[in-house]
Amino acid sequence: MSHGAGLVRTTCSSGSAPGAGAGAGPLGASSSEGVLDPIYPRTHAAMLKVAQMVTLLIAFICVRSSMWTSYSAYSYFEVVTICNLIMILAFYLVHLFRLYRVLTCISWPLSELLHYLIGTLLLLIASMVAASNSYSQSGLVAGAIFGFLATFLCLASVWLSYKISCMTQSTDAA
Repeated sequence: MSHGAGLVRTTCSSGSAPGAGAGAGPLGASSSEGVLDPIYPRTHAAMLKVAQMVTLLIAFICVRSSMWTSYSAYSYFEVVTICNLIMILAFYLVHLFRLYRVLTCISWPLSELLHYLIGTLLLLIASMVAASNSYSQSGLVAGAIFGFLATFLCLASVWLSYKISCMTQSTDAA
């Protein structure tokens, strides 16, 4: 079974306003812009990050305030939710304060993509383990549900921010 050569094209959007992305130019290109990006909190990417942080915080609080039946399962869940929360907050602040213009040695879209891929996988595993060990305790079940919701929001963030389109490249035998 023979297929033509495939071409994978990836595009990345930071969710910022046009001209406020990672490649917007050197620091201080426009003196009227300032340090804080007033447009970013109203973008879809920023609102999605806030929703992720809120659901992760609720999941952490639900599990933390419940009686545990399995110490290792829920301590893993707590570590994963807090680490994801801290990283999402860090990326939110990077975009809000335009730190990507100062720290140009870091590929911010790539680092955010890697964080979301690894963090979403770990969060999915932690939520599945938490759900399987909840034993019908309402706080643990609620924490697992919010963990699954945060996993879905992280997947949505990857899907909306990094659109991947696959096209088959035609091979002409001329």
